[in-house]
Parts: sequence; structure tokens; C-alpha cells
Amino acid sequence: MSFHVLVPDNVHQKAIDILEASDGIRVSAPGKLERAALLAAVADAQALIIRSGVTADAELLAKAPQLKAIARAGVGVDNVDLAAATEQGIVVMNTPGGNTISTAEHTFGLMIALARHIPQGHQSLAEGRWDRKAFSGVELKGKTLGIIGLGRIGQAIAARAQAFEMAVIAHDPYLPPEVAEAVQAPLLPLAEVYARADFLTFHAMVTEETRGMVNADAIAQMKDGVRIINAARGALINSADLAQALGSGKVAGAALDVYETEPPPADHPLIGLPNVVHTPHLAASTSDAQVTVAVEAAQLIVDYLLEGKAANVCNAAVISS
Repeated sequence: MSFHVLVPDNVHQKAIDILEASDGIRVSAPGKLERAALLAAVADAQALIIRSGVTADAELLAKAPQLKAIARAGVGVDNVDLAAATEQGIVVMNTPGGNTISTAEHTFGLMIALARHIPQGHQSLAEGRWDRKAFSGVELKGKTLGIIGLGRIGQAIAARAQAFEMAVIAHDPYLPPEVAEAVQAPLLPLAEVYARADFLTFHAMVTEETRGMVNADAIAQMKDGVRIINAARGALINSADLAQALGSGKVAGAALDVYETEPPPADHPLIGLPNVVHTPHLAASTSDAQVTVAVEAAQLIVDYLLEGKAANVCNAAVISS
């Protein structure tokens, strides 16, 4: 018996090589598929390897009666209907460590760009101006960084912030205190982090509790002149409320890599604001990270299909059932 593994997106060739070298696995790797073609292609697949561009919703899962496993080459699985997958007995796995460094480095790059107005200064000079006085910034040294979500990425950011002589505080209701102590990022109530932080960076999952958590009420608790960075999920931010706070000066600036709808619509309230730095969801977009997450995803599928070993399971209920 051979298992059919479908890879309906562009992943690194090293992942395909791992699958093809595994006895008992047949690989289809057509590259990125349009929706109609994808719905047809999953009919006889036992496993999928996907990235963020593939939506494994209930409609797709219903078209895949033989599907046993989905591996997400990356961290977020909000493009997978976990409830439908669990009901259908499909194990969903991700690769949470593969893009940690790339995301942490990009987040820190956004922080520096925000503190020193680097994109705005570049654009000014490219347009023939020499606006030194207009772009006076702030140092990171001595500032307090609040990290919301102290998982792998949050911990990597904490280490980098300490190298820049920042004070680091964090909020994470799920993290054991001893882990936070080990990375010298004490856990505090969310309101206290908001009140003390000069910079806030968000690395939480989107849940009913965290969706739109950066809203008018939360911003009112923050220090005047706070700077906000989001390289996690766009849905964490209420864009209209943040735009209003940026306009009033309550929030000095924001740096965003993610948006609730991607690409964001032309009338997005944060696009075009002079005190906002934007990148188009680039945090994990390094050649290094893409190799790592692809290889890890391929190995997850091989281990599960051929040996029954499941790791990094995002819907644990399917295992217990």
C-alpha cells in the first residue's frame, strides 16, 4: 500500500525529496493550485502539506474522504478548519519552531524601523528631500518592551531586546512562570504591561478572547506615545481604533506585517498613515525559514503515515478519540 501525499503549494524541493525517498509514499507536488483544481486533486489524498495560501476548510475536507493528516509548513493553522478536521478524524500538525528566528528578526527590524523612521527617511531621500529634523527618533536602550505572548518567538525577541539593553516584561496566561524567569521576562497582568511598555509587540494566537484585543479600551490603558508592533495575526488589532489613536498621538507609531484580510483593501484605515511602517507578511519569508518548515512538515507526514507517530498536533482531540 502507498499513501498519496498532495503538496498543493510551493514548498522547498528538500521536502519533496524526503517524501519521494520514503517507501510507501506517492507524491503529487504540482505547485500552487487554484481552488477548483485543489478541490479535485484532494479526492484521493491521504495527506496534505500546505502553507498559508491554502484554505483547508470544511468544503475542502469534505472533498477528501481518505485524508488522514495535514501538515502546515509554518505556525498558524487559522487556515485550517480544526473542528471539521477533528470530526473527520484528520490529524493537523504544524511546524512551530521552523520560522522562529526569521519572525523574531523581522519583528525586531520593524521595531528599529519604527523607532528611527527608517522607511520614511528612505522615501524622503528618494523623493529628493533631506529631512533630518522631521525624522528624529528614539533609542531602544532603556525603553520597556512589552511582549504579549511569550512562546518561542516571544522568547527569541526577549533575548534580542536584552542585547539592546531594553527592559522586558510580558503577558502570557498559558506560560509557566519559570520559563519566563529563565528568559528574564517577568509575567505581569495585561493591564500592567500596557501601562508600563514603551513598545508593545504581539505574538498571540487569534482566539475569541484575543480577536481585536488592541482596541480603544486597551489603548486607553497604554502609556501615551506607545509604539505597537504586530507580526503575528492581523485579527489581533481593531484597525479603526488603532488608526484613531495614531491620529490623536496616543499611539506614536505602529509597525505591521499582518492584516485581517490579506492583501489589505485599498481603503484600509492604517494604510498610508505617516506614522505606520508596513510590510506584506514577510516575517517568515526567508530562504532559511522556508527550507526548515518545509522539511519539518514533510518529516511529520512521513512519521505519521508510515510509523503512526504524531507530533505538534493542533487538534489533540482527534488523537484521543
